[in-house]
Formats: sequence, structure tokens, C-alpha cells
Amino acid sequence: MTALAPAPVRRAASAHRLSFAHLLRSEAIKILTLRSTWWSLGVTAAMSVGISLLIAVATTGMSGGMAPTNVILAPTQFTMLVAGILGAIVVTGEYSTGMIRSTLTAEPRRGAVLLAKACVVALTMAATTVVTYAVAIVVTAPFTSTGIDWATPADSIVPLALGVVSMASFALLGVGFGFLIRSGAGAIAATVGVLFVLPIMLSLFSIAGPDWTWVLESAKYLLVNAAAELTSPGTENLLEPALTMAGWVVGPLLLGWVALRSRDA
Repeated sequence: MTALAPAPVRRAASAHRLSFAHLLRSEAIKILTLRSTWWSLGVTAAMSVGISLLIAVATTGMSGGMAPTNVILAPTQFTMLVAGILGAIVVTGEYSTGMIRSTLTAEPRRGAVLLAKACVVALTMAATTVVTYAVAIVVTAPFTSTGIDWATPADSIVPLALGVVSMASFALLGVGFGFLIRSGAGAIAATVGVLFVLPIMLSLFSIAGPDWTWVLESAKYLLVNAAAELTSPGTENLLEPALTMAGWVVGPLLLGWVALRSRDA
């Protein structure tokens, strides 16, 4: 009688930890395959180029006119809202569909998940802004009395580069609120509140008495006003607004990280 050969023993698969590069690739695939992402980026680009073109046409022939760099950066006060909302819905969308559980199962290091998503959102918004600025510069060139003086970096390259950083910062603010609040409506409301409502509220104190001057002075520490100061051509004081912007970005992201670590998905 022939003895049956013993079944081969399978070795347990070695534990494989997802590398950060693979995590970045995974987040990029998730974000860039969403229609909402492309709609947001498309609206941002269309608003930026369209508003810049309208400003350039409207100021054609005016004495002095508007500086060409300011023409390109002027739409930021509108496109910042779209950037912030994009950052918020990228995160809250995963919570609403339950996909966040799959993400955290594949990568239990929650801080790495937050960092990867933040990096992809920031790079995506920065790349979109660079392309948008380039298109806007070309489109508005025929209507500006003088072109951008690239030989003076403080009036051209520096404010435009900081404009790219500002747009990425607005998106990261939304990411932070997304992880912190988890609700799409709540995260969007918080983002719009910081970027749009809060500056208006503080500006109302301009009609108040001198006892409320400190409120107006504190407005310079808002993210929007810090970005406006950073992107003003020829600005020499960059450290204070840069630290203010960093605080508004890092603060919500840290709070979001704490919430992500301390609460179940």
C-alpha cells in the first residue's frame, strides 16, 4: 500500500509594511480618480484665468493700471474657497463612503495616512496653480500696458511662487478640518468660516471706537490676510505672515491627527 505524501507546508507570508511612496501613490489614485477633484480644479482654473482676463481688459488704458503680477494674483480671494473646499471633501468623502476603514486597514499608521493625503492634496493644488498662472499670464499679456518684470524677482517670481504656496495652504486647511470634523458640511463650513466669514466679521470693527482697535490689528494674523501680504509685490516683511500661514496650516492638521488617532474610523 502506497503511503500518501504529506501535504507541503506553506510558510506564513512575511509581514509587509506599505512604504510611504506606495501610500502616496495610493492617495494620488484615490484623489485624482474622483470627479469632484477635477470639477474643483477646473472651476479654480477657470475662475482664476477668467477673472484675471476681466481685470486686465477692464484696466486697459487706465493711468498706471494694475501691476501685471497683481492681475494674476487678484482672483485668489475667490479661488481660495474652492481650494479649501477641495481639501475638505477629499477627506470627508472617505468617511461618508466608509472607504477610510479600508485605508486604515491597509495602512494602520494613521499619521502616515494623514501626511500622505496632505502631501498629495497640496501638490495637486500647487501644480494646478502653476499651470493656471502660466495660462493667465499668456492670456492677459496683450491687455497689460507693461509685461511682468521677471528681472525683478521681488515683483514677479516671489509673489507668484508664494501665491502657489498660498493656494496649497488653503487646501491643507480644508484637509485639517476634514480629519477633525469628519462631516462634509461641517468641514466646509469651518473652512469657509476661516477664509471668508472671519475676515468680514473682524473688518466690521472698523466702525467701532478706539477701544476695539486691537481687533482690527489682530486681523493681520488671519490666513487670508497673511497670504495677501506675502503675495504683495515688493513686500519685504515675509517672516511674520509666513509664520502666520504655517500656524493656520499646521494647527488644524495636528488637531486632525489627534482626532484620527483617538477616534474610531
